[in-house]
Amino acid sequence: MLSHIPWLSLAIWTPIFGGVMVLLAGDKGAEGARRMALLFALVTFAVTVPLYVGFDPTTAKMQFVERVSWIPAFHIFYYLGIDGISLPLILLTSFMTVLVVIAGWVSIQTRVAQYMAAFLIMEGLMIGVFSALDAILFYVFWEGMLIPMFLIIGIWGGPRRVYATIKFFLYTFLGSVLMLVALIYLHFQGGSFSILDFQALKLPLDAQLWIFIAFLLAFAVKVPMWPVHTWLPDAHVEAPTGGSVILAAIMLKIGAYGFLRFSLPITPQASHELAWLMIALSLVAVVYISLVALVQEDMKKLIAYSSIAHMGFATLGFFVPFAIYANTKSLEGAALAVEGGLVQLVSHGFISGALFLSVGVLYDRMHSRLIADYGGVVNRMPVFAALAVLFAMANSGLPGTSGFVGEFMVILASVKANFWYAVLLATSLVTGAAYTLWLVKRVIFGAVANERVGALVDLNMREFLILGLLALAVLWLGVWPAPLIDVMHQSVQHLLGQMLAVKP
Repeated sequence: MLSHIPWLSLAIWTPIFGGVMVLLAGDKGAEGARRMALLFALVTFAVTVPLYVGFDPTTAKMQFVERVSWIPAFHIFYYLGIDGISLPLILLTSFMTVLVVIAGWVSIQTRVAQYMAAFLIMEGLMIGVFSALDAILFYVFWEGMLIPMFLIIGIWGGPRRVYATIKFFLYTFLGSVLMLVALIYLHFQGGSFSILDFQALKLPLDAQLWIFIAFLLAFAVKVPMWPVHTWLPDAHVEAPTGGSVILAAIMLKIGAYGFLRFSLPITPQASHELAWLMIALSLVAVVYISLVALVQEDMKKLIAYSSIAHMGFATLGFFVPFAIYANTKSLEGAALAVEGGLVQLVSHGFISGALFLSVGVLYDRMHSRLIADYGGVVNRMPVFAALAVLFAMANSGLPGTSGFVGEFMVILASVKANFWYAVLLATSLVTGAAYTLWLVKRVIFGAVANERVGALVDLNMREFLILGLLALAVLWLGVWPAPLIDVMHQSVQHLLGQMLAVKP
């Protein structure tokens, strides 16, 4: 019965419609705009819940499929569907958007309706990216979601917001143009824009290599992978708190999702040939960027570099299966790596979102993100300090938190590929703990550093609700990751069959 309702269309268009309605309401009643935005965000989250309830985890086939002719002359369809790879990311998107709307309730006082509308419209477009099975539809959603984020950073951002937002747009847009060229080439090869048809094409290795590179430039910028990561710290520092949360929790995951939906299944031979490059870039991100995070003086910039390092675990998990299978001829270790990467995506969404929201709580009170301006916050904000330390521990990979699960799975799988991969990943856990705990020590603990810190007040109910929900999510995934892994298992097995040319 659930499958007969167009849940995916509802999940995509409900927030977009809500965003338009909020926009039309305008700023004459800012409180009404906030309430309307929260209502549509909650309805969207409610609409995504049946996707999980009605999902069949025993099959890798696309589910909740919708297919309607869109542009018949070019065989372009409004074609939607999800599997165990896209479902968790859709749920993460709808959940985090609710929190972002609540987080901006007080801190955003100018152009409130436009701010809320931008997040709602962006939510619908991001869910569209995770749901699209037609390449042109995917591309429309992919490019469309840049516009609300461009406006969020450019209008509500910090002093260097124009520089940051133009840099963000140029980096992400230029990579996407090459992806469009690759999609058009694939269309001419198969006569269809269906992503599933693309995956069934038998392309020669030289064509696969060019297509892989085109996809790589689009997806690597979005993740972002080293060395095309330089736009991210600027974007995070200048973005308002909500923009940083969605950027880290959702938009970075879209680049990683692109590798799983396009690069690996469509160009498996090229992925195999260039797996060494992807593994090397991922290890550089994990090790080198962790060291860069150690010297940051701005809390947001430190967390931004931390995000790049943690996303390196995910991209490594997606490409190390080639080496694992070459060594062991077993799909078990390869599946462990990919599933670990996927768990890392969801976990990082919770943790990075929580960390940026925690910085936002302090910034709303002190109007400073500099670590040197803080010290002894625990003396004035004990509840906040307890939650912030939990998120810091999760960011460090503490067992029992979500940060441990994905990283441990990737490290465990990497041992089967190369012992030194695991060693490098393990050292990053040490540096990760170093920069995170050093941040906590300087900001949270010690004596009250100055009068401004002495005047701080603890979390209000709205802030406690947001951070409390994220704390529960971090602990739930850390203690009981099975519901998430069970959903993705069959889809991962199918993907491995496409990547490695073996029967799952």
